[in-house]
Amino acid sequence: MLRGIVLDYAGVLTDADSGLLLGAVHAARGHGVRTALLSNADGGGAVRRRLSAWFDALLFSGETGVAKPDAAAFRLTADRLGLAPSACVFVDDAAHNVAGAVATGMVGVRHRSVTETLGELAVLFPGVVESSDVG
Repeated sequence: MLRGIVLDYAGVLTDADSGLLLGAVHAARGHGVRTALLSNADGGGAVRRRLSAWFDALLFSGETGVAKPDAAAFRLTADRLGLAPSACVFVDDAAHNVAGAVATGMVGVRHRSVTETLGELAVLFPGVVESSDVG
């Protein structure tokens, strides 16, 4: 059973329509889904302050010492959520990062647009991310 959503920052939450993704994250949290941001950035700084309300955990490679696509980054993220990797969906625009997450046991979603990603999340989390959330 899927119980966690992990999102990349640059390339996913930097899209113009990323507010729709944050709305889906908020809705998912309201249904008990755990959420995390996993970024290869040096540190959180302003991103952490701006996005902390939407996520249960925010991990930045410069702070954790592990970066995507290293399996350790995905395992650490799942651990911070209190979940097994197999209970998490990982969303990233880079195919090699998605492949790393899948190799670790997560469900991978390759982000190409907010609309497509929301459609995938609606399928993976029925009744949590509504199809009406999809632009």
